[in-house]
Amino acid sequence: MLSVTQRINGVPSAGIKGVKQPRGGYVPPKMLTATPLGMGEEEIEDTDFSPALTGVAVDYLTRFMLGANPQDAFHISLMGAKKLEDATGIPAVEQALGYCSEITGLDVLSIKRACQLSGYDVCFRAGLMGYKPAESIDPDGAAISNIRLMVERSLKFFEEYGPVVLDAPTFEGGYTEIVSAGDGDFLTEDTLWDFKVSKKPPTNKHTLQALMYFLMGKHSIHDEFDSVENIGFYNPRLNTVYRMAVSDIAPEVIEEVESEVIGY
Repeated sequence: MLSVTQRINGVPSAGIKGVKQPRGGYVPPKMLTATPLGMGEEEIEDTDFSPALTGVAVDYLTRFMLGANPQDAFHISLMGAKKLEDATGIPAVEQALGYCSEITGLDVLSIKRACQLSGYDVCFRAGLMGYKPAESIDPDGAAISNIRLMVERSLKFFEEYGPVVLDAPTFEGGYTEIVSAGDGDFLTEDTLWDFKVSKKPPTNKHTLQALMYFLMGKHSIHDEFDSVENIGFYNPRLNTVYRMAVSDIAPEVIEEVESEVIGY
């Protein structure tokens, strides 16, 4: 029983291979329509700070700035802290809740606490082996500025493509014996959105991930997916939207992903 990303990428430590996609991928990224949202804007500066933590912090801070309270926006982080505490006795939950209480906006301390909270995510999503003590996570000024800029861009993105109908959508009723976990980023009325902060456009692994979320949403108990017709990506680092209609994907591809990849 795997998460969506584990199903796609495999779990090498357990000897589990990822999905072997056809040439170009089940959903070739060239099928996406790319729409830049800004030209000549402030550039994202390269730093040594973890891209993974940056991505999580941008995602969760965007949820917070859209109106979620910190404990809801960072609920995966809190579950990771609980898993860490249960396994090791480290008082991680109290520390994580303390970090949540200090997130008030996009000031330096709030962003630093968001990064530290994001460090607990790996405990929930991948296991304790990847955990780095949260107190040792210390983004520098450039990393903090980057995160602030990307959250601000994300908020402008939702002004145009929103409003958000559901954030962190899960797929109860759509999980299977093969894929038993996974949650998306954001749902608007007609699109399931995934946020990426990579220097590069989406890959075929990303498009497969989004399609799996879409199909699992359609099989789920959640009515919010009834009107969803598109999968999309927003990359605040590149400030570019990538989107496509799922109806453009061949029916035989949909059927194969449903049966062979997800397990319906």
